[in-house]
Amino acid sequence: MATTMFFEEQVVKDAARSGNKITLEFGRSSYLGGDNLIYMIVDGKTLILDEATGRKIYEAMEALGGYLGYDRR
Repeated sequence: MATTMFFEEQVVKDAARSGNKITLEFGRSSYLGGDNLIYMIVDGKTLILDEATGRKIYEAMEALGGYLGYDRR
């Protein structure tokens, strides 16, 4: 599915602290209609975001990263 993968990680603690591992992957895909779309795979379930939703999530994550002090460029 991925044209370009940017992140893949297994998260050991889920919100319920069950000990189950959760796999998170996201990247860029041109799989549907040749459009550049953001995709996320969460525990084997693929979510493909349209451009408007992708931009909203990016802006929210950018704001969160700034608030948490992660943006140190």
